[in-house]
Amino acid sequence: MRYLPDDTYALVEQSVPIACVDFVPRRWDFTGAQPEQQLGLIRRTSPFGEVWCHLGGRIGRGESIREALLRHAADTLAVKLQLPDDPQPAYVYQWFPPDDQPADAAILRFGDDPRKHAIGLSFLVEMSGEPVARNEALEFAWFPAEELPEPLWPGARTLIHELLWHHHD
Repeated sequence: MRYLPDDTYALVEQSVPIACVDFVPRRWDFTGAQPEQQLGLIRRTSPFGEVWCHLGGRIGRGESIREALLRHAADTLAVKLQLPDDPQPAYVYQWFPPDDQPADAAILRFGDDPRKHAIGLSFLVEMSGEPVARNEALEFAWFPAEELPEPLWPGARTLIHELLWHHHD
């Protein structure tokens, strides 16, 4: 993957939307009376302080969506994802800075990101391996889908709800 100098990338972030992959690991716990869907989140520092959130990041030039998902999973949790050859997002979620929202913001579902306008190709994923929090991840934990932790990155709850609603097994 090619990287831009920090000042050039800052100009890009201020000028155009950034294509990203967003993903939430999912597993099923069968130890109780009923199967329980659990979602994996990371705790990280953010412009909002320490928050829990999904995983992901930008797609690099010349990098496929699959490669970006695998790279972010390896970099953040040291795991592999179980993906098809050409994964397709379950949902496309947008992130906007508070001072640069679209005219139709009142009718959109979107997240807050003071750093950039991002278009997140969003996935529920299965992992193989035991997650080890590293790089941006201060911690990784599994949560029942109905009991997400606080504080969450603003907009992450909506993204997770939409992923669960739109995901097709």
